Amino acid sequence: MPQTITPFLMFQGQCTDALALYTRVFPAARVEGLEHHPDGTVRGATLHLTDTLALRVTDSPVQHAFTFTPSTSLFVDCADTAGFEALYAGLSDGGEILMPPADYGFSPRFAWVNDPYGVSWQLNVPHPQTP
Repeated sequence: MPQTITPFLMFQGQCTDALALYTRVFPAARVEGLEHHPDGTVRGATLHLTDTLALRVTDSPVQHAFTFTPSTSLFVDCADTAGFEALYAGLSDGGEILMPPADYGFSPRFAWVNDPYGVSWQLNVPHPQTP
């Protein structure tokens, strides 16, 4: 039987707002199978950021003392600088900048941010491929 491995993001009451942000800043993003708890928080959904990357998301019904950490992040290779800047503006607004946009040598444009919900994103414009 084949295995399926899907990243899972667990929020504490902010999942609906996070989904709104992600579907706004990622042009191809869509949400499927959205179910709610009786209190209106998200019981579960699948967030498709691209045609090939899906994340499961939920609001935890149990409060806990941990949240997201930058040691696990989503790494996004952007097609161009304009796409990079749009993602950076959307994800960093109200969040935390861990590494501001710059040329760090390994790519012409890179930034690392925690979005307003604590999810960590590494945004990158790769060096052009040489033929």
